[in-house]
Amino acid sequence: MGYDKLQGTLDLLVLKVLARGPEHGYGITLRVKQISEDALRVEEGSLYPALHRMEQAGWIKPEWKPSEKNRRAKYYHLTAKGRKRLAQEQENWARVTEGVAKVLRYA
Repeated sequence: MGYDKLQGTLDLLVLKVLARGPEHGYGITLRVKQISEDALRVEEGSLYPALHRMEQAGWIKPEWKPSEKNRRAKYYHLTAKGRKRLAQEQENWARVTEGVAKVLRYA
């Protein structure tokens, strides 16, 4: 497992949030912060390039809709390809965290 597995964490977080339903970019940042109880924060400077990359990969699809405040917002939802990618990312994360746990248990 290389460092690239850790860098893929943003994709995993975004895809997991979107698995619960469509969300706009700012909503994704709020959900990650809320669910992680402030342990994780997604910076907008990282999020929007990642969303664009995931859209290009076909993992997510945008749709313009009115937000809660009745403003136009781009909501993202997971595609079938995105659900498959989420499963792969979760599997990778499980391997990485188990590997880290083994190193931490090493006496």
